[in-house]
Amino acid sequence: MASHFIELAAHMHEPPLSASLATTPAAAVPRGAGAALDGAASVDDLARAASAGDAQALGTLYGALVGPISSYVTARLRRREDAEDVTHLVFERIVAALPRYRHDGKPFAAFAFRVARNAVIDHQRRLRPTAALWSIAEPADAIELETLSLRGESIRELHAAIRRLTPDQREALALRYSAGLTAEEAALVMGRRAGTIRGLTFRAIESLRRYLSAEAAESARTQKTG
Repeated sequence: MASHFIELAAHMHEPPLSASLATTPAAAVPRGAGAALDGAASVDDLARAASAGDAQALGTLYGALVGPISSYVTARLRRREDAEDVTHLVFERIVAALPRYRHDGKPFAAFAFRVARNAVIDHQRRLRPTAALWSIAEPADAIELETLSLRGESIRELHAAIRRLTPDQREALALRYSAGLTAEEAALVMGRRAGTIRGLTFRAIESLRRYLSAEAAESARTQKTG
């Protein structure tokens, strides 16, 4: 059965992930691992059917997860080409694991995002010997922080501010705002409590606000004295 799933994973790569990244925003996918899809099956229901060999359920499961997982991976990696490659690898691993996956009551989405998180970490470790320090784990322009109002000229400052966050804070932001996970789902992915995830998110956003406010004040003083 495993070879059958791998074959299906290869077919799911058409159309290319670049098209999926452009046309499947995370907001278009229902939030929450148990959210209903197409008015009927949930992600967990689809995963259960797919693990039993249902090819149609597998395709629908891919369609439900590719948007938020692509958004998460894109937010964690600098280059879009890398994000596409890693996202494809994530789904290969998910599909390969489906025949052995044990449905123990935990959301399948949490398992999928753990696979994505591990793939991102593996990719970053491979890059570390040759990549410049500033390029590691720098979020791409696609990251969306609903609580921050930014103009185009502020994106560079946002990247600088995000680099000052702790790794856990960056991870929590990517899972909550790029992938659209709830605090409870992000907690399962990171192996933390939901309250810890909320705290990480709150402190990260407050840190970003302070940094960006200080940068704006410094820019205003410079313009005034200049």
